[in-house]
Amino acid sequence: MTELCKALREGFSDRVELVGIGRPAGGGDGGPWLTGVAEGWSPFGNVGRNAMGLPAAIRRSGVAVFHAPAYTAPLRGATPVVLTIHDVSYQRHPEWYPYHRDPLRRWFYRRSAARAGRVITVSEFSSREIQAAYGIDPLTISVVPHGVGRAFATPEGAGQRDADRTRVAEAIGASDAPFLLHVGDIHARRDLPVAVKALAALRRRGGGLGSLRLVLVGTDRGGLAEVIRAAASESVADAVVVTSGLDDPSLAALYRTAAAFIYPSRYEGFGLPLLEAMASGLPIVAARAGATPEVVGDAAVLVEPGDVAACVTAIDAILAAPDDGMAADLRRRGRQRAMSFTWARAAERTVEVYESCLTRTSRSSS
Repeated sequence: MTELCKALREGFSDRVELVGIGRPAGGGDGGPWLTGVAEGWSPFGNVGRNAMGLPAAIRRSGVAVFHAPAYTAPLRGATPVVLTIHDVSYQRHPEWYPYHRDPLRRWFYRRSAARAGRVITVSEFSSREIQAAYGIDPLTISVVPHGVGRAFATPEGAGQRDADRTRVAEAIGASDAPFLLHVGDIHARRDLPVAVKALAALRRRGGGLGSLRLVLVGTDRGGLAEVIRAAASESVADAVVVTSGLDDPSLAALYRTAAAFIYPSRYEGFGLPLLEAMASGLPIVAARAGATPEVVGDAAVLVEPGDVAACVTAIDAILAAPDDGMAADLRRRGRQRAMSFTWARAAERTVEVYESCLTRTSRSSS
């Protein structure tokens, strides 16, 4: 949301004024241009906030449209709501979310979707999934893909490479060994044991691959225990590095330094790390599932979900000739494709959604 707010401010300040509900005036992660409107105390966590505190703050703010940026929306109020839903994996595949409160969350998400005047999502795949999950009119859903952050489009150079090595050493430890990279919170749907098994198979080939590592950047969302079991079973526990909480410059350094990006996820609403990897010139091997083919186009090697052997073959070919052949082609295609995903374009499309929401509201009230 921070990048979107910056793009709205830089390119569309004549069409939209940003007001941050629950943020201090002139501060918060959205940027100093936000007018802050305080939000009072609410009981019962996020549900209580959306039932009481948030509607009251929106009413005081006088905003014409309220944009709820992630899944949940105010449960009452007269102000038209635009709701961003990134994916509906929790609704379509609840088996991946074995949390004891998940039925309440699914109810809240469904209720929020029904409450919204317009829904923004990030891919055509997610649009179809939202329609199937909630029965929402497709004419009220707008697809607005993410843009690539500026930190991930830094040109390469000798000075940049030196800085990257320093940041990588701080993030995952100093080593000249090549590594595969995965970025994204560790969910069951990400199917990361596939990456662990591919790592083990590549290391068994010996030579330069014998020291290959796998770096996982993301917060554990219930999938890490299975990753640890797979690593122990494959005797590669010492070669799997898990980290989180990196800033954008450190994450960008990992993208630029890794040997290949592996993304075996079985379900993605978009897959922002794919876009960041492409912009960084990092060759990608990913599962042909969810929105991944839509995002990467012809700029990645796509394999069937769960196909370890195909992952190994593709990564081996990339590592065998990292500066030419398949690797060079993927780097070129990736950078070229990433250029079509900009936050300026996302901001323009978002403003159009705001304006159409207002038009629809004025027509229904007349």
